[in-house]
Amino acid sequence: MICSIVLSAAIGTSSPLLDAICQVESNCDSTAIGDNGNAIGAYQIWYVYWYDAVEYDPSIGGKYEDCYDKEYSEKIINAYWKRYANEKRLGRKVTNEDRARIHNGGPNGYKKKATVGYWSDVKGKMK
Repeated sequence: MICSIVLSAAIGTSSPLLDAICQVESNCDSTAIGDNGNAIGAYQIWYVYWYDAVEYDPSIGGKYEDCYDKEYSEKIINAYWKRYANEKRLGRKVTNEDRARIHNGGPNGYKKKATVGYWSDVKGKMK
């Protein structure tokens, strides 16, 4: 199960983790705008998050507004995770908790106390 979640996330298809993040962030509303207008789409992606992802993987292309598209956003999330949620950077195996907390709290979100509650919400939505 964990292997399939990791593989699904790595190739940009839906996974229990992405589905749960989507539910927590916006109830999977692709038209959502949050965080005082700073976050858009089903996954509530900020411009700086998008920029980090496309800088890391320019093959994604597109523009920030494309984050209203759920499938495009999943490519952005996966590139962001490849950049920041990796074994070399964390010094250990990466967990879904790490991925969720990095999504919520930025590159060092996995260390922030402020993201613990977010992980609890995501974990509660995982099937």
